[in-house]
Amino acid sequence: MSCEEARAIELLGRVPYGRVATSMRALPFVAPARHIVIDGRVLLRLHAGLGYHHACLGSVVAYGADNLGSGEVDVWSVQFTGTAEAFEPTAGELALFGDDPRAVDGEPFDPVYMRIEPQFVTVHSLDYSKERQLKYVA
Repeated sequence: MSCEEARAIELLGRVPYGRVATSMRALPFVAPARHIVIDGRVLLRLHAGLGYHHACLGSVVAYGADNLGSGEVDVWSVQFTGTAEAFEPTAGELALFGDDPRAVDGEPFDPVYMRIEPQFVTVHSLDYSKERQLKYVA
C-alpha cells in the first residue's frame, strides 16, 4: 500500500459517510453511503430500496468522503475507484456500522452491503492554519 493509499484509508476512518458514484442507464449518479474501513478495504452500507446497488455491483465505482464544513483547520477530501462487490458483514462489522436509519425517503431502511478495494486513490487537502484576513470594500 502506497503512502497516499494509507493516508486515504486513515482519513476515511475519521468520517462515517461518503458518496458512491457510478452510472445507471448511461447516466451518472451519486448516492450517500455509510462506510467502515477494515483491512484496507472500504465496506459500504446503502439502502437497497433505491436500487443503486444494482448499478454498482461488479462495476468500477468512485467513492469519496471529506471533512468539508467540519470547521477543522486541515480540510481534506479523499476519492478512489475500485470494483464494488457484494458481501455479508460479520456481527462485528455490523456493530461498526452502527444503527441503521429508520427510513430513507420515507421508506423503511433495507440495507445492502458492498466491499471496495481502493485503487487510483486521490487525497486533496486545504490548510487553513494561518489566520485569514477578510477585507471589506464599502
